[in-house]
Amino acid sequence: QVQLVESGGGLVQAGGSLRVSCAVSGITFRFAGMAWYRQPPGKQRELVAQISPGYATTYAISVKGRFTISRVNAENTVYLQMNSLKPEDTAVYYCNSAGGGAWPWGQGTQVTVSS
Repeated sequence: QVQLVESGGGLVQAGGSLRVSCAVSGITFRFAGMAWYRQPPGKQRELVAQISPGYATTYAISVKGRFTISRVNAENTVYLQMNSLKPEDTAVYYCNSAGGGAWPWGQGTQVTVSS
C-alpha cells in the first residue's frame, strides 16, 4: 500500500523560500516518476513539477526558474525547493506519481505566502 507523507509547509513572506518534503513508502521508489501538485484555495489541483527515475525534470510555466524538484532515492523522498515565493503560490502541496497521481493522496502540506 502506497503512503505519501508531505511536510515542511508554513507561512512565509513574499520573496521568501521554503522546502517541502514527501516521504514515500510501499513502492520501489527509485523506479517511480514523481511529481508535486498543488491546490490553491477554491481552485482545482494542478501539476507543479515532475522528476523521472532518471532525474529529468519538468515544471509548470508559473514556477519555472523559481522552484526545483529533487529526489533522494536512498531516503525514498522527493523535495520541492521553492524560492522567490509569491502570494499566488499559496496552496496545499501534494506529492504523487507523475502523470496525474495514481496513488491515494496524502494529507498535503499547506504553504501560505503573505504579501
